[in-house]
Amino acid sequence: MNEFINFDEISRETWQNLYKTSLAPLTKDELDSIRSLNDEISLKDVSDVYLPLVHLLRVYKKNLEDMSFTKGLFLQKIVKTPPLIIGISGSVAVGKSTTARLLKVLLSRAFGNTSVALVTTDGFLYSNKELESQGILDQKGFPESYDMERLLDFLYKMKSGQDAEIPVYSHEFYDIVENETQKIANPDILIVEGINVLQNPDNQLLYISDFYDFSIYVDADEKMIEKWFRERFDSLLKMAKNDPQNFYHQFTKLSDERIEELISETWQNINLRNLHEYIEPTRNRAEVIIHKAAKHYIDKLYLKKF
Repeated sequence: MNEFINFDEISRETWQNLYKTSLAPLTKDELDSIRSLNDEISLKDVSDVYLPLVHLLRVYKKNLEDMSFTKGLFLQKIVKTPPLIIGISGSVAVGKSTTARLLKVLLSRAFGNTSVALVTTDGFLYSNKELESQGILDQKGFPESYDMERLLDFLYKMKSGQDAEIPVYSHEFYDIVENETQKIANPDILIVEGINVLQNPDNQLLYISDFYDFSIYVDADEKMIEKWFRERFDSLLKMAKNDPQNFYHQFTKLSDERIEELISETWQNINLRNLHEYIEPTRNRAEVIIHKAAKHYIDKLYLKKF
């Protein structure tokens, strides 16, 4: 059975013609500040791919506003429009963080006074201490390593128009930062990015997918993702070389052979397994699948039919 049976495949050339503009809303310097480690993105990607995507999101936001207004007429009371919540998922190292940050900037500019917030689900990981006490530190990033109940509670507060504070995760220290939180103050648009964005916890009355108005899955061939993961790991080691406080500093003292073994083990036993068992199976829940080829070039997109 074709796994994309419920999607229309759209080439980059066709997609870019769905919304024509000659104006790039970002400068190259602004784009470079958004780009994640080892991710490649250009101003042409912005105009060809992301501006049409923002235009599509405008349609979804308008539909959400119209539904709230119509519901208010039915209930004979004012119904406040809830925030448009956008979920962005995909494998480790596929570039979803860049997509999330870029959309935040573009949506903020496209909607003027609209407030746009971005959170990553890394903040909902259990601390290393908690993972160690549960004996699952080596399964960090797998569904059981996340406080899904807290994530669901956060999304519920957002949809209900409440403010919320969430934990902060540091990739530099590879752990939750103690006594530090990120406050999210009732945004008009909320972007939620992470590998588990489209996953559903077991035995819940509410599902994460219930809260999303639009979802994106960033996709690529797994051999390509492995290449990007290896490049990113190498960059992280170089950045940590002179910083003993950095989590990755400990690995800079290993031999090249041992580092290669470590990268291979991490990819095969953690990232690839997580991709196969938990991340990729959620791909067809997305509204749009952004497919990347070599050098993070977006060659086609898939848009859900219904």
